[in-house]
Amino acid sequence: MSMTDKVAIVAGGGRDIGAACAVELAARGASVLLTYHASAATAEQTVAKIQAAGGKAKAIQADLTEQSGIDKTVNAALSEYGAIDCLVHVSGGLVERKKIVEMDLAHWKKVLDVNLTSLFLMSQAVIPHMKPGSTIVTFSSQAARDGGGGGAIPYATSKGAVSTFTRGLAKELGPNIRVNSVCPGMISTGFHDTFTPDAVRTNVAGATCIKREGTSEEVAKLVGFLADDESSYMTGNNVDINGGLLFS
Repeated sequence: MSMTDKVAIVAGGGRDIGAACAVELAARGASVLLTYHASAATAEQTVAKIQAAGGKAKAIQADLTEQSGIDKTVNAALSEYGAIDCLVHVSGGLVERKKIVEMDLAHWKKVLDVNLTSLFLMSQAVIPHMKPGSTIVTFSSQAARDGGGGGAIPYATSKGAVSTFTRGLAKELGPNIRVNSVCPGMISTGFHDTFTPDAVRTNVAGATCIKREGTSEEVAKLVGFLADDESSYMTGNNVDINGGLLFS
């Protein structure tokens, strides 16, 4: 319970990795506000799971690419819990696989807004409310290092920018607020259920040193470590979790 009396926002906590992060932070003692865009049912299931274990959690619907959704989230956290000590920004997505010659400007902007602009807006909004010792955990991707799979250039580009944003923000906010990023590889989530063919998943999992896909809970354990004082001498890092498929 090392995060007792801490308040954490999990942006994009409605399902998969985000939901696992919310459960992990609550298990460490944090009061959690999680946001979702369309995953209302799984978000409420996550809240119920946390509450059943004796934790505190609330879920709200918010579009984090819009200032109104950002304001709604911050106001809800302050109204419900009175503070913000941690931001875990999981919110993001690939949207659709399109090759560069096929995509229009609207698609490019949408992917960057979902992955990068939402992080900028959310960080900008929570920082004034964070006291020394607070933490921010962002989500980059293995795609930031290797360019991603076919049709994922906007996604990989946005995640590369998240990695750079993390380093710059760590410099700007130190020593009071630590900022680190998680770079997942092939994790068994709805993301890959939607966008990655089974044969590709099998091949990628087989190429890892661990010989399988990762789980949302394994990623959440890393997030909990980076959000907590256990990682007190770490900031500006982009930490791989990919089963040994790619080494930094």
